[in-house]
Amino acid sequence: MKTVEITYRCGADAAARARPADADAARRRMDDGNRAFAELFAQAGAPSVAARRVIPISGDDFGLRAAGSRAPSQRPYAAVLGCADARVPIELIFNEGPNDLFVVRVAGNTLGDDVRGSLKYALEHLGESLKLIVVLGHSACGAVTAAVDVFLDPAGYLALASKHSIRMLVDRLQVVVHASATRLEAAFGPDVARHPGYREALIETAVVTNAALAAHTLQREIGGAEGGVRTAYGVYVLADRTVWAPRCGSDEVTGLASAPADARGFVEFGDALIRSRRIAALLGRNRGER
Repeated sequence: MKTVEITYRCGADAAARARPADADAARRRMDDGNRAFAELFAQAGAPSVAARRVIPISGDDFGLRAAGSRAPSQRPYAAVLGCADARVPIELIFNEGPNDLFVVRVAGNTLGDDVRGSLKYALEHLGESLKLIVVLGHSACGAVTAAVDVFLDPAGYLALASKHSIRMLVDRLQVVVHASATRLEAAFGPDVARHPGYREALIETAVVTNAALAAHTLQREIGGAEGGVRTAYGVYVLADRTVWAPRCGSDEVTGLASAPADARGFVEFGDALIRSRRIAALLGRNRGER
């Protein structure tokens, strides 16, 4: 097996990395970071030759230059709402270190009151550095899978009757699962549900739809009054460690995408999602994407 080394290098004299000037620059930095992370594992070479990446960390972020016991100040340039899944190491995915990202994690990356409160705190108290809010789903999400399985077999919901917290999570995801099933049927016909790859295609469609809807909802809630902070969405693909995001009016799918702005934007998003090679391949179709 090839050896991969990821090193955080910190020193008292290490300079702080420059923060992105706006939301577009923040998204480019995250896309570049994910590309570097994915390429690190894709590099060819003999097993005895390690693939290495060094992530510099400012001494200020660990309080190495602070007087006395003063804690370092928070200065994240992006907030990320991610899933609690242990296979999704958010800072590593984007090639970042401590104090770069304000991370909120909950199963299914759903928008409950606690999540909203945490993100609201970031907007109100970290606005000087914060430029972007990202909703990051991931492939094979367990929470979305549970919601899909209940949708496909409603009798399974009875097992959740006494599990209030899990039932609440599944309930919250049912809207995007139902919408995803409707979109797949409209695109591929009513027989699509009989295809052996349908369940997985429905899971993956619901995962990215859930992320896009949450990003849209957050953008509507923060409006334009929070210093130009914008929202974006994406799906971390466990198999190849890349971020995947079908987007409005484009066949591009690599990297984070801006949240759909309105109903028309969601129609375009749905069209791009159905065109994507990832969903089509699960259903035995041949589609093109970049």
